[in-house]
Amino acid sequence: MRAEDYTRMTELYREWNAKINVVSRKDIDHLYEHHIQHSLCIAEYLRTVRPEVYAAWQAGGVKVLDLGTGGGFPGIPLAMAFPSVHFTLVDSVGKKIKVASAVASELGLQNVECVNARAETLTEKYDWVVSRAVAPLDVLWGWSSRLYSQGLICLKGGDVHSEIADYLRKSRREAAFVRVWEISRWLPDEYFAGKFVIEI
Repeated sequence: MRAEDYTRMTELYREWNAKINVVSRKDIDHLYEHHIQHSLCIAEYLRTVRPEVYAAWQAGGVKVLDLGTGGGFPGIPLAMAFPSVHFTLVDSVGKKIKVASAVASELGLQNVECVNARAETLTEKYDWVVSRAVAPLDVLWGWSSRLYSQGLICLKGGDVHSEIADYLRKSRREAAFVRVWEISRWLPDEYFAGKFVIEI
């Protein structure tokens, strides 16, 4: 991806955020670091930890659902990073989907579809589900497990170990089903301390 693509994305979110608040006012000045770059941690995780999945996403023919996308994170930055992957961005809040749809359209992203819906109403099957700070891990897994064939990858912060323990209890699975990757391995900035990519 080119630097100007990120610049244009940042400009579009600033413009839309002035009309429909999808990013907190205090965070808008850190849009690139806190939202775009954070979203791209999934791409870096795949590149370094799951190279076979990364290669499949680069090759295309993969369908990814971004569940609870809000204004388009992590889906839109990932759609720019993986132009051969089809991303379906879903959120139950109509105004947020309006922003995500407008930004994707203005960026010319042909691989993005935006849908205003709740997780419970979705019937299509995807290869992967991605998500960013939507719900506790066990709840997120409960919503999404019937929707993917390969796995769930989410961006998480806080007490992830208790969330993982709750998920393992609810799913009755072994700890080997969960991968945890510290974002600070890639981005040493203090903002990313205690933030993780989690794959189920």
